[in-house]
Amino acid sequence: MYNHSELKEVIDKAIVNLSYNTEAEKLIDPVKYVLSIGGKRLRPVLALMACNLFSDKIDEAIMPATGLEVFHNFTLVHDDIMDQALLRRNFQTVHNKWNTSQAILSGDVMAFIANECFLQAPANSLLKVFRVFNKAAIEVCTGQQLDMDYEKATIVTQKEYLRMIELKTAVLFAASAKTGAIIGGADDKDADLLYEYGKNLGLAFQLQDDLLDIYGDVKVFGKILGGDIVVNKKTFPYINAIERAEGTQLKELQKLFSERDTDPDVKVKEVINIYDQLNIKAITENFASKYINLAFEFLDKVGIDQKRKCEMVHMANSLIGRDR
Repeated sequence: MYNHSELKEVIDKAIVNLSYNTEAEKLIDPVKYVLSIGGKRLRPVLALMACNLFSDKIDEAIMPATGLEVFHNFTLVHDDIMDQALLRRNFQTVHNKWNTSQAILSGDVMAFIANECFLQAPANSLLKVFRVFNKAAIEVCTGQQLDMDYEKATIVTQKEYLRMIELKTAVLFAASAKTGAIIGGADDKDADLLYEYGKNLGLAFQLQDDLLDIYGDVKVFGKILGGDIVVNKKTFPYINAIERAEGTQLKELQKLFSERDTDPDVKVKEVINIYDQLNIKAITENFASKYINLAFEFLDKVGIDQKRKCEMVHMANSLIGRDR
């Protein structure tokens, strides 16, 4: 069995060894840049872990897993343009380092590079895993559209928000787990159970990400803290704060999230103060824990010896910083 760090090393090596058509180097330079600035490689590592549950040979899953990482980074390049973000993992975003047109085009080609990676899946599982990936890719775009729609909406419910992050974030975790399982030789039942494991893992991850935007360490988080607050993004903490706030507190929160010309540092500080009064951090952490527990329920049902699941258990716990 491989551990997390070994699998990450496998993926990092595969990314370094990707071959590109270099006829237009300006197209590929941003691709190499965004793939070289790191990240946890959670999705491809999850794919390889799922494969390793059923097989000690993971070689056939490496390129499809790499494709998942390339696709994920493609979505980040375009998301950063939409969000006008300046930093990603403590590095300049692609559109900030080059320009918006370059970021759009280089992002586009990454989607097709991801396809090329998937086309190297074994013949007996190619059609099945490509359909899993393609479905997830369409759902991720749907989730991004909902995210954009909700930025303009006056009210976003918790149910709407959770569905949006399921599509935008969680389905790619789910597809990663299912892809690895299929290539590893899992039957349909176990592959579907791992899909649900991945989906719940992804939901917990996004809720934790919402918290890190507020309470994280910028050196670790790699993005400017309070960025969601500054742009009035309706994240899980905000939605829950609006539901719980009353009177002056509610009016102040609504006022802060209706303005864009307030001093960002002051705005972030005042919003966090209200969040702290309403215990939003603990509420969000509890929700993330519920999703991790659901992930474990699906993982427990997978028909493989529990000892082989240790790395997947550890991965889930590490996302929300707890021991099991």
